[in-house]
Amino acid sequence: MPKRSLLSVAPVEPALPKPARVGKAATSAKSAKARPAAQPPTPGMADMPAEALAQIAAYFQMLSEPSRLRILNLLRSEPRRVGDLALLCGTTAANTSKHLSQLQAQGLVERESQGTSVYYRIADPQVYALCDLVCGLIAKQSERLVSARASFLAP
Repeated sequence: MPKRSLLSVAPVEPALPKPARVGKAATSAKSAKARPAAQPPTPGMADMPAEALAQIAAYFQMLSEPSRLRILNLLRSEPRRVGDLALLCGTTAANTSKHLSQLQAQGLVERESQGTSVYYRIADPQVYALCDLVCGLIAKQSERLVSARASFLAP
């Protein structure tokens, strides 16, 4: 059985076309506006069991720590060793290693041994799409805040 992410959505089957109408009803149907076929609802968080929601919360919890976000961002360009990540993050190797083991347990990073060195890399680059989406949302919120504050300033 293939692995499936909790956040993935099952493909939706296209609706079958309706048979053509004949006679008087056909001409009135052509003049009516075309309406898209009703699609079955896609599964969402509302339909998920508590266990699945707990897993999703744990995933987002991994992204709630600035140090882990910094590590993920550094791994965006290339795999890196713990010592290199610690130096770039300005933290200890022990602290960085702890964050990496948490990220690995959640499936966000993978560990690979090369000789005497251990390299960490991103397990699934889609995490960056999620992070970029959140960054865009925060930027929009900041823009709205700036506009709202500007409306209170005298011209």
